[in-house]
Amino acid sequence: MKLSTPRWWYVRHGAPRRVTRALLRPVSWVWAAVTARRIARTVPADAGLPVICVGNLTVGGAGKTPVVRELLRLLTDAGLAAHGLSRGYGGRLKGPLRVDPAVHTAADVGDEPLMLARDFPMWISPDRPAGALAAKAGGARVLVMDDGHQNPSLKKALSLVVVDGETRKGEWPFGDGAVFPAGPMREPLAAGLVRADAVVMLLPADMDGPDPDLMALFAGGPVFVARLEPSGLPPSGPVVGFAGIGKPWKVERSLEAAGCDLKDFVRFPDHHAYSAADLAMLEDVARRYGAGLVTTEKDWVRLPADWRGKAAVWPVRARFEDEAGFSTLVSGALS
Repeated sequence: MKLSTPRWWYVRHGAPRRVTRALLRPVSWVWAAVTARRIARTVPADAGLPVICVGNLTVGGAGKTPVVRELLRLLTDAGLAAHGLSRGYGGRLKGPLRVDPAVHTAADVGDEPLMLARDFPMWISPDRPAGALAAKAGGARVLVMDDGHQNPSLKKALSLVVVDGETRKGEWPFGDGAVFPAGPMREPLAAGLVRADAVVMLLPADMDGPDPDLMALFAGGPVFVARLEPSGLPPSGPVVGFAGIGKPWKVERSLEAAGCDLKDFVRFPDHHAYSAADLAMLEDVARRYGAGLVTTEKDWVRLPADWRGKAAVWPVRARFEDEAGFSTLVSGALS
């Protein structure tokens, strides 16, 4: 099921939807118990190469994929044969297979692996140990696993947890701490943090700094702040934005912060497969405003090939404030 995360999940105090939350709370207890049992009972497989896991504690929208891309860049620039591994969410192919952007589509392998494969070797496999072995046979010497903090099947050399550090407009990354579906958590905060080697706090480029109350939650371990920054110039002239990601309102906010002449913004569910009717609607909205269209890289790879020229891409990158310190952490885990 592909849904955008509800904004009410991220309200920390005086949380709305109290009846809804109360009704969903028993389901969240079952979810948390099943997750904890699976993690406790699984013996991780050793694929014979170091695995760096980039995961999170919430359901979507934390910014894992930009961190995966930046980590792959840092490892590659250091001369290491770094490959990425994803379960290929939303794709029909199960693998293990190496993603080829010239052959595969988002419907084949999922949008995030397809996007990353334009820059780095990427593999998909719901069976993570099988995917790791395939990547190793394909030349990988270091593996960066996109998502998987709650997947215990593969032995990890380093476990990073990405946290959305934006707390403006009353938002809090963990809401009131409730586990899915009563809240955004995949597991209780304390249970997830105890398995993490470090936290990567992702902030928008225009935010002054991390919230002290949020930082205090991670006082027991290293925290690395990364900025989600545009990697290109904003589109010129009037534009209509659209996105189908976990937190589409963040894309709208970033376009406004970059100074775009944003006339409207259309939100779709996470990993949305754009239909002909969707695209016709977007063209109609843009036509009414005399505007162009702009979207995220992740959405752009899901567009039909003959339609991609009609939408500008808004690329963003994660940049570590203490890149040297983060690289030292990674090097220590690999050695």
